[in-house]
Amino acid sequence: MPAANESRRPGAPAAVSASPGAHDGLIFDLDGTLWDSTETVAGAWTAVLRRMGQPERTVTPTDIAALMGRTHRDICHALLPGLPEPRQESLMLACYAAEESALHARGGRLYPGVREGLTALAARVPLFIVSNCQRGYIETFLAWSGLAALFRDHECHGNTGADKAENLRRVVGRNGLRAPLYVGDTEGDRQAAEAAALSFVHAAWGFGDAPQAAVRMADFTALTCWLEADERV
Repeated sequence: MPAANESRRPGAPAAVSASPGAHDGLIFDLDGTLWDSTETVAGAWTAVLRRMGQPERTVTPTDIAALMGRTHRDICHALLPGLPEPRQESLMLACYAAEESALHARGGRLYPGVREGLTALAARVPLFIVSNCQRGYIETFLAWSGLAALFRDHECHGNTGADKAENLRRVVGRNGLRAPLYVGDTEGDRQAAEAAALSFVHAAWGFGDAPQAAVRMADFTALTCWLEADERV
């Protein structure tokens, strides 16, 4: 039976498991799901681009939100269209370095209920992160937030060069999970979960939509309550 904060759209596919208690691992997307780092990242990228020959280029938090969850090459093409790929690559690597430094210093914004919810959930079920971010980004988030001890494993596109579905499979396989749940904020997250044969919950508080999601939650507190509703979690 759907929880109070769960909604289903007509024609949407059924979740792999309708019961929150059936899951033996919770895997989270990062940007738009656990935190919003767009303001810090936008400032760091703008400073780099202006310093490196793009003086008219201003990157806004809205620009960053639209790029979150996309792979490195997709970001290069979207942010720096018309530039040769080697030039795109050098600019983006400089942006990533400046971003990491800025995030270590200023961090981002944890969504309401994330710290408390993750702490409660980690006492009941293993937690993981899978993101399309660059190498080191998840580690920066964990160090800044102080949440590293709550997560058993994580993976990203920057480490493996693989897509999100494959990285989900890798985390599932090396941790021996049988029925994990993936939580993400975009249709791409839903598609990756489907490709990896995982249950999916749409984080409706994030950057994107997932029109085909069978289950969605309005905020992280609602997600936590839903997951805690069954004592087997």
